[in-house]
Amino acid sequence: MPDVLVLVDIQRDYFPGGRMPLVGPDAAAECAATLLAHFRAQGLPVIHVRHESLEPDAGFLVPGTPGAELDPRVVPLAGEAVVVKRHPNSFLQTDLQAEIERHPDASLMVAGMMTSMCVDATVRAASDLGYDVTVVADACAAPDLEFAGTQVAGQAVHAAFICALGDAYADVVITADVVSRSGELS
Repeated sequence: MPDVLVLVDIQRDYFPGGRMPLVGPDAAAECAATLLAHFRAQGLPVIHVRHESLEPDAGFLVPGTPGAELDPRVVPLAGEAVVVKRHPNSFLQTDLQAEIERHPDASLMVAGMMTSMCVDATVRAASDLGYDVTVVADACAAPDLEFAGTQVAGQAVHAAFICALGDAYADVVITADVVSRSGELS
């Protein structure tokens, strides 16, 4: 089982009342909180990633706004790394790789928001960098999307991206599988 948990952008703007609400963010955050508690109980490292939009017309995840704050269910404890990013790929122009390298030969477990953007970009980059990656599907959430007049429900967006990641970039599991295999974490 993976030995570093990377929680990507579980921030308030993605929840009801936020500036970019996703489909099912509360259920995903509950699963992420379960993973977080599980990793903490095992004494395994956790890295929290926060997106801060600096573009003047960003609209969401703007520094200093309540929506840019991490959800209270996944707030970092003292000693847990927090990586601030400006791009969908959590490795791009951040110290994420340096944080991971503090744990030699680490494999990664990734959860967060949005499945179709930052989770996808981060998992693909991690795989390209040679990490073994596991994505926890029920601890991620995606938005409803539209292209050329075709509406795509958030559940379908999420499923499509999870399928694509599982096809070539990562193992895909659900939270219950991780918790039930606690003896395998090392």
